[in-house]
Amino acid sequence: MADNDDGQLARGVALGILTVLLGSTVAAAGKHLSDQVPVATIVIAQYGICFVLTLPWLLRNGSKGLATKHPWAHLLRGVSGCACFYTYYLALQHIPLVDATLLRNTAPLMVPLVVLLWQREGLGRGHWPPLLLGFAGIALVLRPSLDGISVWHLVGLSSGLGLAISMVGTRVLAGTEPESRILFYYFSISLLAALPFYAADYQPIPATALPWLLYIGAAMYFTFVLYTRAYRYVSASRLAPTSYFGVVFAGALDWLIWAHVPDAITLAGIACVVAGGVMVLRGR
Repeated sequence: MADNDDGQLARGVALGILTVLLGSTVAAAGKHLSDQVPVATIVIAQYGICFVLTLPWLLRNGSKGLATKHPWAHLLRGVSGCACFYTYYLALQHIPLVDATLLRNTAPLMVPLVVLLWQREGLGRGHWPPLLLGFAGIALVLRPSLDGISVWHLVGLSSGLGLAISMVGTRVLAGTEPESRILFYYFSISLLAALPFYAADYQPIPATALPWLLYIGAAMYFTFVLYTRAYRYVSASRLAPTSYFGVVFAGALDWLIWAHVPDAITLAGIACVVAGGVMVLRGR
């Protein structure tokens, strides 16, 4: 039985790490495109392709598959998810990939605070030390000075808040809604939320950008599929820490493609955020 449990754990963690690796390449592609197309175009391509790939499910299930008792939770999750990626890609235009990825991965630190505001679930004493450690790490990465804090680092931090709200929304929905319905509403609502920004900032898409946009959309869809499949083998508390491998992969891609190496203060901040985040995830 133990061997079977170990095998399940290994498969689940491997799928989680593969998901994070794929997501890191999506982020690198988004950063590569940042000087070719507006951010809204990247977001529209991502959610548009994901939406198209969910249409076979809709054709199989029809209108019955769309029936839900939680329309507002779906709406909040879709809008917050769109905001997460919009601010993430926006930050990637101006700050290193590893910084933006780390700030997006502050979501586990923010989840307890979102739960406190959304579901009125109080924080126990055991939650405060990892939260304080994590936010101390954020302060090291943001590195406030007499000139203030980098606006683009704050934009990257806001992507973590958007992801945290989306995560809590998923938790609320997962108790009663099937996975395919959650994904369909997420992709369709996020797509609709991005349309006004795309229309306001419309620019013709250069031919050189099309393969990258197609890759972002298809790869992002499969990250959702792989991550969902990983839950068949391991619990959320064991799977969630694999998201921090994204910081490692982002750092490697930052170094290989843009020759950026984090300094000692940023590395210390990364260590604090990852340690705090893992402690929060293990405790909840």
